[in-house]
Amino acid sequence: MAKKEIKTKNFILRVDSDTMDAIEKWAADEFRSTNGQLQWIISEALRKKGRLPKKKKGKDGEKENDE
Repeated sequence: MAKKEIKTKNFILRVDSDTMDAIEKWAADEFRSTNGQLQWIISEALRKKGRLPKKKKGKDGEKENDE
């Protein structure tokens, strides 16, 4: 099954150097890029607060995400 193309938006984020150092270290520990780590942190925070769209079941019964 072909994956849905995920649309992304670019934006500038200002972060103090201590926070950025911590994010970079965490990303390295998790074998992620800094950008990937920030995306994961944001997604997890949104998921935990119930702010992400609900997942729908596709035609074959697999869950799809409406991002």
